[in-house]
Amino acid sequence: MPPAASLDVSHLPDYAYDWALVDVETSGLIARRDRILSIAVLTFGPDGTQTGEYSTLLNPGCDPGPVHIHGLTAERLSGAPTFAQVAGRIGALLQDRVMVAHNAQFDYDFLAHEFARARLPLPVAQRLCTLALNRRVDPPAADLSLASLAAHYGVPQTKAHDALDDTRVLAGIFRPSLAEAARLDVPLPLVPCPPRQDPRFAPNPPKAPCAYRNPGRLAPGGPLVQGMKIAITGETATSRAELVARSVAAGLNIMSSVSRHTSALVTDDAASGSAKARRALAEGVTVIDEHTFLELLGEVRPGTPHEVRAAGKGPAAATPAAPAAEAAPSPVAASPIAPFPVPPSPAAASGSAPSPAAPSPAARSAKPFGRRRVLVLGGTHEEAAAARARVVELGGAAAINLSASVTDVVLFPGGERDRRMARIAALELPVHAHDWLGTPAPEPVGVPARDRATTDVLPRGGVVDLPALPPAGRWYASASWAQQTNCEIDVVAFVLDEDEQVSCDGDFVFYSAPESPDGAVRLLCDGPTEQTIAVDLAALPPAARRIAIAAAVDGAATFGDVGAVQITLAPGVDAPAAAQATLDAATSERTLLLAEIYRRGPLWRFRAVGQGYDHGLETLVRGYGVDVE
Repeated sequence: MPPAASLDVSHLPDYAYDWALVDVETSGLIARRDRILSIAVLTFGPDGTQTGEYSTLLNPGCDPGPVHIHGLTAERLSGAPTFAQVAGRIGALLQDRVMVAHNAQFDYDFLAHEFARARLPLPVAQRLCTLALNRRVDPPAADLSLASLAAHYGVPQTKAHDALDDTRVLAGIFRPSLAEAARLDVPLPLVPCPPRQDPRFAPNPPKAPCAYRNPGRLAPGGPLVQGMKIAITGETATSRAELVARSVAAGLNIMSSVSRHTSALVTDDAASGSAKARRALAEGVTVIDEHTFLELLGEVRPGTPHEVRAAGKGPAAATPAAPAAEAAPSPVAASPIAPFPVPPSPAAASGSAPSPAAPSPAARSAKPFGRRRVLVLGGTHEEAAAARARVVELGGAAAINLSASVTDVVLFPGGERDRRMARIAALELPVHAHDWLGTPAPEPVGVPARDRATTDVLPRGGVVDLPALPPAGRWYASASWAQQTNCEIDVVAFVLDEDEQVSCDGDFVFYSAPESPDGAVRLLCDGPTEQTIAVDLAALPPAARRIAIAAAVDGAATFGDVGAVQITLAPGVDAPAAAQATLDAATSERTLLLAEIYRRGPLWRFRAVGQGYDHGLETLVRGYGVDVE
């Protein structure tokens, strides 16, 4: 741990804030449903001096959940105050301070829902995640869990999953993390926090998943078949709720929008000019009236069930049908709503070569750059992209931000003006001309093997098979980029079926709807240079074949202006990355398909895509079947 004198950053305006360090223990993992059982808050001034401390158990009024983890039984909590009784005191500690936590979005979301239940605003304007901060700093710890960082920074931990002790440990790792960020000139990943006192932030109840595959279009005069995708528009004599309930009970898939995969549109006014009616006409979708639909509902033909999960056989047991993830993409028909090019499948059209697999960590370590992490500065976009590709080819990893793990810097013309060069000089990092990559140098003596050097470094288009589900069943796909001054970047995700379409609008996950209805896919935002899509594979509905992860530039800038985007995949929010790729082929594009997690028979795979589109996010969203108003 650095000496105490090095921990005072109060003289550096970019790092000097009043802080409120927070840890909560909860009855579960879902903020809209579960409750806080205990909380601790420590406050600090800009110079790192502690100014206050408060902790308490809380009576949640419900089952305390995993007692084997937190040790908080219903008996221990029965005499404790409710959150509403202490909300004022907690709010006073948070007021006018930056909230700090490890995996801060988790603690923030729980506080937001508890304050909403107490009918009080959560007085947090900014938060800082020490997990995100250490991802930027990148210390040589085993992983980025609180325990590993405590060991790295020399902070004693006496009682894990105790709110007060965890907050004291948090304080112990926060001070040196802050000092290391200042040493590296790493901007703090501060997140502005919108008001979250409204319980309507909770997502809607999940749509009941359809158990059957889509058999295609309804033939004129033909029968309905289980799994058909049905959209409804306009006024109906039967209440919409009853019509939907009867359709779902019959095995049909009720959709909120129309696409080329819609089986039929139900409407009594096909000439109404509604968006659904216009799209159905453009796509040639069969249109039937309510009376005909009700007659057909009386005798729906059996459909083909989706793959069903089988114990001991991974995420799903394969059916004889070829997996949709490996099929060639369908052509996009012309329509008044400009379609986007269908993203390429992991194995493209018939006769194409499969996507490149990742080299094994052992194979990479045998290459000249096995332990190098190289930051490329300057040059044209094309020159920098080619240099990063060369680094990966040599077995190294291409960095996009300056961190403690960077071993070398490659300088193209113009790179000497980069604001990071002063800090690179102070750190005495080796700086090379770009032709250094043409004649690979051996790995330098003294570069330590890092515990996290087992990450598969993927080329653009590279694929890795995912192992059996991690203990929590979740994977975390994180996108990061260099700090921007003229634009913002939004990461989004789509839960797609075998038709490459969402089953409902809720399967589009983005900033304003950060969680799919079933909670299987979530957007986590912990800084202006990083956003994460968390995917719980075990909770996905059987129809889910692929999770597409994309990024879009908000404004007039393009990904050529943004530069490289790094995508990583990890089996835990604080776990070492299992795979990573640097995607920088985009130039004029405003939307970039980053990666996809998809089924291939009984397994899931991860593919680094890196395919860009000149159009904006709205066109991408429509192409995946989301109804955009």
